Amino acid sequence: MTKPKVLVTRRWPAAVEAQLSEKFDVVLNRGDVPLMTHEFRQAFLDYDAVLPTVTDKIGVDALELSDPRTKLLANYGVGYTHIDMPSAQAHGMTVTNTPDVLSECTADLAMTLMLMAARRAGEGEREVREGRWSGWRPTHLVGTKVSGKTLGIVGFGRIGQEMARRAHHGFGMDIVVHNRSRVAPEILARYNAVQADDLDDLLPRCDFVSLHCPGGAENRHLINSRRLDLMRPGAFLINTARGEVINEHDLVQALTFKTIGGAALDVFDGEPKIAQSLLDSDHLVMLPHLGSATAEAREEMGFRALNNLEAFFNGETPPDRVN
Repeated sequence: MTKPKVLVTRRWPAAVEAQLSEKFDVVLNRGDVPLMTHEFRQAFLDYDAVLPTVTDKIGVDALELSDPRTKLLANYGVGYTHIDMPSAQAHGMTVTNTPDVLSECTADLAMTLMLMAARRAGEGEREVREGRWSGWRPTHLVGTKVSGKTLGIVGFGRIGQEMARRAHHGFGMDIVVHNRSRVAPEILARYNAVQADDLDDLLPRCDFVSLHCPGGAENRHLINSRRLDLMRPGAFLINTARGEVINEHDLVQALTFKTIGGAALDVFDGEPKIAQSLLDSDHLVMLPHLGSATAEAREEMGFRALNNLEAFFNGETPPDRVN
């Protein structure tokens, strides 16, 4: 029996690639360079399944085809706003993702960013590496205490709840959440959390605001100048969600004029290109999209995608189908 032909658009953990190669007729992107639109168009004509990542842009142009061979997009990652879902649906393509397995590690990184921003860790490391440290003194790089403060969580799905668990049970923080739907009282009770009426209600109440909401057109520039003005003067903004959720120009203005205390970003609008104004800001911690970047999480994500792939070609409904 002929094995389904599968394209993996970026390098995956070796253990996952080995199993994929054993079970399917797999082509790996050994150069690990993102595919261009015309390459995706050709791939959809040549392969039974394509396994993209969250940084692959599969827009309308890539899916303007009359009769694509591809019937499954097994996405490596939770978010799928990089895929034009109406076009995929119109071609009868099934789209899957990899939920659950990266929630803890992404929340760990959000906590890391929050602590780095509050305690000015990025500034301190640069000072040491550049040989500018002159020794301990009482007023040197004085930061902000995290324990016991109020954390606002925007988007209370799996990752948001893991963030709440760490912040409340580990740091004694009060938790205020904003979610597009009502959160069950028993879930809020796990973290002694309260749900704000809306985002504008949450922002003035919090010392830290951590974004865990979906990206896409619906939430593009959800955080803009008006909402940054609602934050407390010393508050910090953390983003491990999607870069487009923040209007980066407005954030730079808030940091420059110190209307907020600082920010920490793991994702960027248009990444990997980053605006020079962000790079020049001393009140900003930046990481290169490392949210799920642990060996454990990245392997689990790959095997989750493999499970969806196997189910689909066995004639079953993939467990993580999103359309």
